Amino acid sequence: MNVGALDGIRVLDLSRVLAGPWCGQILADLGAEVIKVERPGNGDDTRSWGPPWMKDDAGDATTEAAYYLAANRGKMSVAIDISTPEGQDLVHELARKSDVLIENYKVGSLDRYGLDYQSLAAINPRLVYCSITGFGQDGPRAAEPGYDFIIQGLAGLMSITGERDDRPGGGPQKVGVAVADLMTGLYATIAIQAALIARQTTGRGQHCDMALLDVQVATLANQTMNYLSSGKVPGRYGNAHANIVPYQVFRASDRDFIIACGNDQQFVALCRAIGLPDLSADPRFITNADRIAHREQLDGLLSEHLASATADEWVARIHAARVPVGAINSIAQALEEPQVIARSMKVQVPHPQNAAFEMVASPLKLSDTPVQYRAPPPMLGQHSHMVLRDLLGLDDDRITALRANGTVTQHPDFQQENEDILT
Repeated sequence: MNVGALDGIRVLDLSRVLAGPWCGQILADLGAEVIKVERPGNGDDTRSWGPPWMKDDAGDATTEAAYYLAANRGKMSVAIDISTPEGQDLVHELARKSDVLIENYKVGSLDRYGLDYQSLAAINPRLVYCSITGFGQDGPRAAEPGYDFIIQGLAGLMSITGERDDRPGGGPQKVGVAVADLMTGLYATIAIQAALIARQTTGRGQHCDMALLDVQVATLANQTMNYLSSGKVPGRYGNAHANIVPYQVFRASDRDFIIACGNDQQFVALCRAIGLPDLSADPRFITNADRIAHREQLDGLLSEHLASATADEWVARIHAARVPVGAINSIAQALEEPQVIARSMKVQVPHPQNAAFEMVASPLKLSDTPVQYRAPPPMLGQHSHMVLRDLLGLDDDRITALRANGTVTQHPDFQQENEDILT
């Protein structure tokens, strides 16, 4: 097996739902050993967020929700009741032996269990402790829970997403995936890796304070800068672009497609490709600034003309002119795109209930330390016995007692889990 970029790094993942688990999955893909600590009985909230459910080898629905499966590849699951003193002691010992801890509890919630940063840093000064919350560890809203949908609204993303109010279907829209959660998971991954590198010099871990609101405000990128530079509040442009024209969806005779004309030279090439060469010499449309000023007029002219042929015809002609153009795929069509297939963006990760289980692959392509798919998303408590025995050194009698009093649970299909994926 190839060496992973993060081989030798142990991560204790106390998070659930999406932002934290997404971060943990990235670290696992990169070779870190990730131990997911879950509530006995229920586990991660997303385990119950179905349908759809994964199908087993016979084609029947299991109790493994697709949402959960999307963000927990490569981890081990240990079911521990952290509300009990014995459960807290177990997490203390796991933290003592870990490099990283990820948590997304409400601010202050872990203090009463002795699982906050200060308490665990006293046990393990080298621990990189990453907290992911809606609003951060301080500020007037720090104590509030954070949900991606709310954050998309508060941060301004929905104000620039969707059609204009004066158009059919106009109004603010959320994005089709939980982008605040996903982007925070990505930024948390960066913060953790930066802290691990800093630890090589300082010998100390640190607290990474990640907030969905912070991340969403930051990733408005050019739209926020547009406002800071002009004082003009950006609005919604639907499938058009705030700063570039034409850069939008057009309707062909059969379906919609996208033209993304990024500069004046491409606009000249576009006009020639679609049979309107004189359009690029029109004083209203010569430069991008001109086209923005006369957006509505250009949109009308192009829309009328492009409705005269099919999307495939336009895409072929425009692509030949080296102007960015593309179809609008369904997810099923996207996964069958030749480029997606060539880049191996589907991966088979055999699951105990489905030997042919497939997932979307990691987009990280590393030449020397490639991403590894060591294990499928774990079943609840699948690795409880193994982790307590092999990592913490507990004997079978002690583990049996912890299971008897409900502090720890083990998945019934893995009563004697002996798979060696601990480093």
